[in-house]
Amino acid sequence: MTNPVNLRTARFALGVTVVAVPLVLALLGPLFAGEPGPRTVSFTVGDGHWLGTDFVGRDVWQQVLHGGRPVVLTALAATVLSYLVALPVGLAGALTHRRWTEELLMRPLDVLLAVPSLLLILLAATVFSPGPVGLALLVALVNVPDAARLVRAAATEAAARPAVEALRMQGETWWRMAVGYVGRSMLRTLAADAGTRLTGVLYLVATAAFLGVGVAPDAADWAVMVDRNRTGLFVQPWAVVVPALLIIALTMGTNLLFDAALADGHRSDRDGGTKRPDATRTIRDRARSEARP
Repeated sequence: MTNPVNLRTARFALGVTVVAVPLVLALLGPLFAGEPGPRTVSFTVGDGHWLGTDFVGRDVWQQVLHGGRPVVLTALAATVLSYLVALPVGLAGALTHRRWTEELLMRPLDVLLAVPSLLLILLAATVFSPGPVGLALLVALVNVPDAARLVRAAATEAAARPAVEALRMQGETWWRMAVGYVGRSMLRTLAADAGTRLTGVLYLVATAAFLGVGVAPDAADWAVMVDRNRTGLFVQPWAVVVPALLIIALTMGTNLLFDAALADGHRSDRDGGTKRPDATRTIRDRARSEARP
């Protein structure tokens, strides 16, 4: 029988190994890329270009070194920004005793939730041309409704416990109840959601960049490289395969790391004799069911 500790360690090691390559290339690549060389013939291999050239004759390896930082930083910024808005909104919606306040906080989010994320980004891009900062804000905006509903559902469950009522009767502040108890109670749920959400944000950022939103048509960006070089896929595949594999490794490695980090808590629950349902899935289903008309 497989030891759960060994399985968790192996999963964590695999996650670190998978995610390390794209992260190192994204964060440190520009420091070692050097000055761009002269452009040569498009979609060729050799002549000093060990990964070949791209659609305008640039060295693919240099583009890979430069192209990861925009994707990674934009995705991380969008994820953090979405939680910075979703956490106070969701906590306020769960802990308020005034129905109209809850409706005022949550119902406007239903409007955003009804519009597909990518469509909303494309609609915004027709009004103004967002740069990397604008793209991060747009991706964060479309993630706020779902994140806020999940926070509210998790906080509502924690706020219904007797401990919160005891704190309220003792005259504790809203901040102490929201952050000191409710916030700590939902950390595992938020951690599980953060891993899934970061993966979705990476996909959304890459898709938007693939469609030319937030980046220049010839920018050094992994998603743009996949888009612009696909015409030469069968002539010079490395210009498409390498950036695509790096994006896949980034998303897979992130999920593996979060799964390994959360596995220890589930193992402790089993060892303690308490079988708990998947709280994240239950809360996410509840949040989605509330969003349906």
